[in-house]
Amino acid sequence: MPRFKLTVEYDGTPFVGWQRQENGPSVQALIEDAVLAFAGEDRRLQAAGRTDAGVHALGQVAHVDLEKDWPEGTVRDALNAHLRPHPIAILSAERVGDDFEARFSAREREYLYRIVTRRAPLALEANRAWHINHALDADAMHAAADRLIGRHDFTTFRAAQCQAKSPVKTLDQLEVFSRGDEIHVTARARSFLHHQVRSMVGTLKKVGEGAWTPADVAAALAAKDRASCGPMAPSCGLYLVRVGY
Repeated sequence: MPRFKLTVEYDGTPFVGWQRQENGPSVQALIEDAVLAFAGEDRRLQAAGRTDAGVHALGQVAHVDLEKDWPEGTVRDALNAHLRPHPIAILSAERVGDDFEARFSAREREYLYRIVTRRAPLALEANRAWHINHALDADAMHAAADRLIGRHDFTTFRAAQCQAKSPVKTLDQLEVFSRGDEIHVTARARSFLHHQVRSMVGTLKKVGEGAWTPADVAAALAAKDRASCGPMAPSCGLYLVRVGY
């Protein structure tokens, strides 16, 4: 049975998340409905990761098995036609081997978190970034982020409902840099704990405000206690940028 790798872009604002749920529309359910409308097959997609409600994606990856070996462009265009007017786009559909698994074949995942620091509210960027109406020290945030890079027990930055077997993860990259009134936080690892990126960003914000020091962030990590974490950043600023294989 032919397997197709789908690269997907979406605005997470109107969805309950990637995963199909009973309490509202999900990205997964809408793409599966598009597969049914296009190919006449009731299939379940497997994704590289389950994004939460309000989280966006520039390069989510999923795979689906179809009975017919359709041309790649046909799969992409037909799915996009059936997805309108929802804010979901299939960027590409690639024929892959049967051993490809969107989740388990992934070697790294990259996330971007956007913060806009300005007095005025967001108009065009509403629900696309975390609006903070005062300045943050991006250099101090970057220095604190350095304390989190490497292999650690990230219990402090782990959601209570996280289903990962172990809190130990290797964080390969965590960088903070400013672009005008925007601050970008880039995180890259093989895998992340539930809410890990948003929890780290919320903690780094406290450093940017001068309430915490980089040493405080290191102490929070070492505490291995969720209560030691700063407030979690909202979902609207988080983007799944890329999945590497």
